[in-house]
Amino acid sequence: MQEALPTTRPRRGRLGLALAALLLAAGALPAETYHVALPPTGNDANPGTLAQPWATLQHAADTVGPGDTVLVHVGGYAGFHLTTSGTAALPIVLRAAPGEVVSITADNPVTPDGINLEGASHVTIEGFRVNGRTRAGIRAVLCRGVAIRGNVADQNGRWGIFTGCCEDLLIEDNEASRSGIEHGVYVSNSGDRPVVRGNYLWGNNANGLHMNGDLSVDCDGFVPQDGVISQARVEGNVIQGNGVAGGSGINGDGVQNSTLRNNLIFDSHASGISLYQIDGGAPSTGNLVEHNTVVVASNGRWALNIQDGSSGNTVRNNTFWSDHTSRGAMDAVSYTHLTLPTKRIV
Repeated sequence: MQEALPTTRPRRGRLGLALAALLLAAGALPAETYHVALPPTGNDANPGTLAQPWATLQHAADTVGPGDTVLVHVGGYAGFHLTTSGTAALPIVLRAAPGEVVSITADNPVTPDGINLEGASHVTIEGFRVNGRTRAGIRAVLCRGVAIRGNVADQNGRWGIFTGCCEDLLIEDNEASRSGIEHGVYVSNSGDRPVVRGNYLWGNNANGLHMNGDLSVDCDGFVPQDGVISQARVEGNVIQGNGVAGGSGINGDGVQNSTLRNNLIFDSHASGISLYQIDGGAPSTGNLVEHNTVVVASNGRWALNIQDGSSGNTVRNNTFWSDHTSRGAMDAVSYTHLTLPTKRIV
């Protein structure tokens, strides 16, 4: 379960919605590359060029439009709240300048998160260190085509990366660790086709990755409200030492027709991979679980856990190991296809 999602609507920035629409229709809104740097070099009255950069990320978020890129230079900044969308062909990109360490050292001015995308679609967030924020390091809700790539989110209050009601999501090559209350990465609320790959998720209080369709949360008509996450791809993640407070390395509640492949999950203090239904709108069915390695710690549960009518899943070519004295590798009440040609199961 999670809090209800706000329904703030996107805005274009200081150009205004009407002017932006006219310029886009005329093909006359050029993509720009802007720069942000700390004072005294940076000043929000500047034009945002490399020689005369802006000073704050919020000013950048209030100004950018489709196709624009913001390069942020070394230093510590307050976070930002973005409500403007790009397009599939012209995404908005905010990233740390190449080779420079950029930290978010205070929550954004609207929500208790470091970086917040609220109704902002086709946006890329890349290369930021977002540590110690009140709730989430990076949050994105009511969106399509968002990419969260190459960020570090450590010791945030509730989640490292949180998304809700987002379709066609990419969460790639991030490190999300030591979340205080819940999960490293939380993908929630009926958003289909998420891709979660190449991340390092470690030491989080609950799940490394939690995917929860959560039928109870209103997506405000932004995505179909079925409480199911479908066609997810979860692959190539390293998930270590999660679950002291319960959960799994990878948790799937109401996840259907998805692929969990080539993940390394070890030192799990709860379960390794779980497919079930509690908050989701339907059981977790039709999934493929293959080529994963799962090692559960002596205080953990099961390497593979399939429950609550979650039938029709295929499990093959995995390595499952449990150091628990009485719980074994699998607790699978409902499954259809289980093939074990080349793996060790203890």
